[in-house]
Amino acid sequence: MTTQTVAGPAPRLAVDTLAPHIDKAMNALDAASRQTRLEAPLLELVRARASQLNGCAYCVDMHSRDARDGGETERRLYALPVWREAPFFTARERAALALTEAATRLTDGPVTDEVYAAAAAEFDETELAELIWTITVINAWNRLGATARPWALS
Repeated sequence: MTTQTVAGPAPRLAVDTLAPHIDKAMNALDAASRQTRLEAPLLELVRARASQLNGCAYCVDMHSRDARDGGETERRLYALPVWREAPFFTARERAALALTEAATRLTDGPVTDEVYAAAAAEFDETELAELIWTITVINAWNRLGATARPWALS
């Protein structure tokens, strides 16, 4: 059996080069959001899950690769869309993923007290603030990627 590779959609708008001053600020915000006390593997799961929900192919690909490069297993990455039903995730990861989904799907309503409390039970206040910033930043990147498609998949 042979596998045929199909080219992905062409980039639409090079927002990064057309508005470099905003791109520079966004990259600085992204860099700041990576300077946390939180575990890098957890943050890649959060970034990958938000990217899946937002339909940003570039970010799904990038954060899945980054997670694998950081030691994440294929099995857990494959199970990420169904993390609630899979036994492979810790309570801390589950709380982060639930918060990620709630904060990403704000059209369903605000983040509930239950979801927030579950995250607050697993993360101290500083960690929780860093997690919320990470979720916010990846959602901003996803919206750029899913709307403008400024970066080609390679």
